[in-house]
Amino acid sequence: MSGLPKYVFVILIFTMLWASKATARVRVFAQVESSEDTYIGQSFSYHIIIDGENKAGQVDMTPLSKYNPQSAGNRDLSQTSIRIINGRRTDNSIKRYIMSYSLTADRPGKISLPPVTVTIDGTRYKTNPVEVNILQPGTTDQLELEVTLSEEQCYVGQPIIMTVKFYRFSNIRDYQFNLPALQSGDFYVEEPDEASVAQGKEYRVTRGGRNAILFSFSKVLIPKYAGKINFEPASISAEIAVGRGRSRDRPFGDDFFDGFFGSRTQYKRFLVSSEPLNLNVLPLPEEGKPQGFYGLVGQYTISASATPTKVNVGDPITLTIKIGGVNYLKPIQWPALEEIPELAENFKIPSEKASPTIENGYKVFTQTIRANNDKVTEIPSVQLAYFDAEKGAYSVAKSAPIKLEVSPTKILTGADLEGKEFTSVNKEVEAIKKGLSANYEDLDALTNQAFSPLVAAFSSGYASIWAGPFALLVFSTLIKFFTHTTPEKLAAKRRRSASGKAIRELKKITSADLHQRNESLASIMKQYIGERFDKQTGSLTSDDCFEVIFAATKDTHSAERYKEIIADCEAARYAFVETNIDQKKIKEVVKLVQTIEKKVRK
Repeated sequence: MSGLPKYVFVILIFTMLWASKATARVRVFAQVESSEDTYIGQSFSYHIIIDGENKAGQVDMTPLSKYNPQSAGNRDLSQTSIRIINGRRTDNSIKRYIMSYSLTADRPGKISLPPVTVTIDGTRYKTNPVEVNILQPGTTDQLELEVTLSEEQCYVGQPIIMTVKFYRFSNIRDYQFNLPALQSGDFYVEEPDEASVAQGKEYRVTRGGRNAILFSFSKVLIPKYAGKINFEPASISAEIAVGRGRSRDRPFGDDFFDGFFGSRTQYKRFLVSSEPLNLNVLPLPEEGKPQGFYGLVGQYTISASATPTKVNVGDPITLTIKIGGVNYLKPIQWPALEEIPELAENFKIPSEKASPTIENGYKVFTQTIRANNDKVTEIPSVQLAYFDAEKGAYSVAKSAPIKLEVSPTKILTGADLEGKEFTSVNKEVEAIKKGLSANYEDLDALTNQAFSPLVAAFSSGYASIWAGPFALLVFSTLIKFFTHTTPEKLAAKRRRSASGKAIRELKKITSADLHQRNESLASIMKQYIGERFDKQTGSLTSDDCFEVIFAATKDTHSAERYKEIIADCEAARYAFVETNIDQKKIKEVVKLVQTIEKKVRK
């Protein structure tokens, strides 16, 4: 130790002092929004404040997992001020960043939210514990909640439909669902293939002899494990108008137009719950499991068709396979055609596969195959293995074989391409030719009367025949040349028009129904990223959008804000009554799209 140069110790000391000072500059703490009462089933805001930095950290929300934390967006509240005293300028910069989450409590009373860990630039910070008082809302007959399951007993992997119906008999605001089944971890939760007309919409009905507004939606639940599952009651909390009163603190404030001279509607929060439900999930038996079974449970049907059925060897045949019989078709996979021996032996099957479609309750797969010999007489059956939930046994559905007529392909020879061999004119024709020549007495007999294609082509009679088709050919060639498209050109055109298309759609949102604005905004933002950067729009998440934007622009702020807006819209899925999608928010998203375009084109 004594052998080291003294300046090394000096550098180490200064480095440690600088590191400790840098760490001390950053302070991380938590707080809960407490301006209003918080009730069971109602989400409340949990904020992580980062002082000394103007960027987000990595937050481990595991200690708060039982409160179902959902990101509610981030905000950069940094400020910079300038002071000039006696000609001396002083710059004062305050860095502050807030990360917000939405939490939901399911029990009343005072609860203590434990600290969470936040990592910033490799340094870990712990927040302070926070206490929040959860109130028990009142009960009322002005709200009803009904939750039903399509089945009371099913097998592991068998999709069942959970339907939620919410009836309200008076004016309400700020209603929020609490659906424990969706957060229990016992199910894979999916959206239905085809939503009904009423899905996610409100309409008038009669309930128990009273007029009501019904809001209904469905979810697909796929059990992960066998056993008896007890569904905790779902609940919904909402503020119901209970009267009118005078606002003392804001006589001419935000509520002025609710009445005259500060009179406004008074609301009180109430909560209703559904009846508890039970689901018995049975295990799939190992005995009798057929080859090719990949987890389908239900009663499935399969059919196949082909066109054309009269072909030569090597001609393309379009094979169409339809699978149905159940309400939920997403788990159905592409049939393994290459694993059918007769099909793989007698047909050429391309490895490329088109994406399946859903038509009239069937999942439709289309593939082009080609017969490789003229001995083929049929396209063999295509099989689908599944577990029949009603019979409690495995089964295999088969399509009917398709009859084919395959002819050998004719091989062209050189003679076929050149035409028949030359044959000389017989003597009789030659004699006739001479006899005709003998009838000419003047000098015309010496004129060459042989047919000349060049002379005929430019004669007035023939020119009128070929000029029209030739002009049409030239015109169509020019059109083809200037309008010729390729997949690369189409993709480039799609990328160029993505921002303009997105901005046009964004400007239409404010004229849409309030309940659909969040979903429409998120959909347009994802569609822009998908079309601009050649991504699959349907599979994009807010995190995917952040990564794509950051990789293309290196603009962390725009990418983070883009991600936050999408996450906010998705978090508001069940908050259909109140929305923050106004003209200001639309302008912000338009500006983000324009900023991304500018930085991508640099």
